[in-house]
Amino acid sequence: MGIRETVNNARSGWMKPGAPEGDIVISCRVRVARNLNNCPFPHLLDVEKAGQVVHAVQLALENNELRRHVGKLEVTRMAELSPVERQILVEKHLISPDLLEDHAKKAVALRDDEVLSMMINEEDHLRIQCLLPGLQLEKAWELVNRMDDDLEKTLDFAFADGYGYLTACPTNVGTGMRASVMLHLPGLVLVEQVRNVLTTISKLGFTVRGLYGEGTEARGNLFQISNQVTLGHSEEEIIHNLKSVTGQLLAQERKARQALLQERREQLEDKVGRSYGILRYSHMISSEEAMRRLSDVRLGLDLKLLSGINPDQLTELMVMTQPAFLMKQQQGDLTPMQRDILRAKLIRKILN
Repeated sequence: MGIRETVNNARSGWMKPGAPEGDIVISCRVRVARNLNNCPFPHLLDVEKAGQVVHAVQLALENNELRRHVGKLEVTRMAELSPVERQILVEKHLISPDLLEDHAKKAVALRDDEVLSMMINEEDHLRIQCLLPGLQLEKAWELVNRMDDDLEKTLDFAFADGYGYLTACPTNVGTGMRASVMLHLPGLVLVEQVRNVLTTISKLGFTVRGLYGEGTEARGNLFQISNQVTLGHSEEEIIHNLKSVTGQLLAQERKARQALLQERREQLEDKVGRSYGILRYSHMISSEEAMRRLSDVRLGLDLKLLSGINPDQLTELMVMTQPAFLMKQQQGDLTPMQRDILRAKLIRKILN
């Protein structure tokens, strides 16, 4: 599967069903930041020098040993993609919104299943990442670590004794690792505990972000939790600490869901049923409302208040109903109203 199929297909490897803790943990990601030694950070590079970094990474990815260990990754320069196609990669959580800016300098490398990828010349020269369904942080780290080791046999990474890997942002110095989980927390939202819980998480050294990472809002009751500091902690410690905090969040979310079932079952059934009805029969729906209604239906499925719906399709609809993907399918610009009409039509087709 090449880049063209990636931007035309809403499904991705991180959407596979049956993942550990998949009722609450939508996906997990492990990412490491690396920079080339004796080379300015990306924001100081001109287009020519940035192109040299892309070329060096491309040659490193062609190493036979790396391909044997982690598979083939195809490099695509962002300038080769249309604005809509670039935005689709953001909507599929394969790149950050930052990679959209100054795109002539930047590139992305993707494995066919989209589980392994790399952003080139984002904030750092390389951002190697693995995105898996459910809570599989150790497996994600294993894949990233293997790819990182193979790349380091070809590329000279900036490293300093006593500090670790050097990065453009001081908070990433050290391991350069960011581990994160995307959680669906409608129970805590409905019992009005989510703010207090997430505030406590932040005080423990974790960052809470929205659907597309830093600077984005939480939509559809989806929250990203990640480590805040990398210096002074090993990769294994970062994974262990995040997994421990995630376990506490899972317990609190499940407790909230059970409380809703026991104390507010009728209201919960009404909320889920109304959202399901709106999704099945509406002829216009905004992106924000679609995400909110899909969250309600997912909760209804998890609590067995609904049946006969494929939960995988709900995850896929998270991507299919976003603006760029809709425009790609329509092969042209759409007004907001046209997007709302097309979005509703697509949801009706999937759910009916």
